[in-house]
Amino acid sequence: MKFRKAIKEDIPKLVAMIADDALGQTRENFQDPLPAVYYDAFQKIDSDPNQELIVIQDTDGSIIGTLQLSFIQYLTYQGGIRAQIEAVRIRKDKRGEGLGETLFKWAIERAKDRNAHLIQLTTDKKRPEALKFYEKLGFKASHEGMKLHFTN
Repeated sequence: MKFRKAIKEDIPKLVAMIADDALGQTRENFQDPLPAVYYDAFQKIDSDPNQELIVIQDTDGSIIGTLQLSFIQYLTYQGGIRAQIEAVRIRKDKRGEGLGETLFKWAIERAKDRNAHLIQLTTDKKRPEALKFYEKLGFKASHEGMKLHFTN
């Protein structure tokens, strides 16, 4: 198993994983060819030193997991850096093998390497099993999150 930054050629596989659940199916537009908006987003992520789109590669070279790690500079916490985890997915046929925990342990160590003072994430309330998983890893539901979605 290998952790590495995503490359452009990985994007269709990553979007397929992100779209492969009940919530992702309502938000994503996975098709072949993949819409350009995904490649545009990848280019922005890839060019930003505070963004890391990570993949897990299996021993056969196939992509079996992904997450995005963002490093956010704050004035609070004496100018601290927060690491934000987003878009965590393990390929459906590989779930239940402990890869999610391995991915999170890697992300936590990466955040420490970047001198973050904390690592945070949000999870949709429609995913109670995810909340239990994050709590098992030591995450605490310390704040109430809110969102305001804009229509295009």
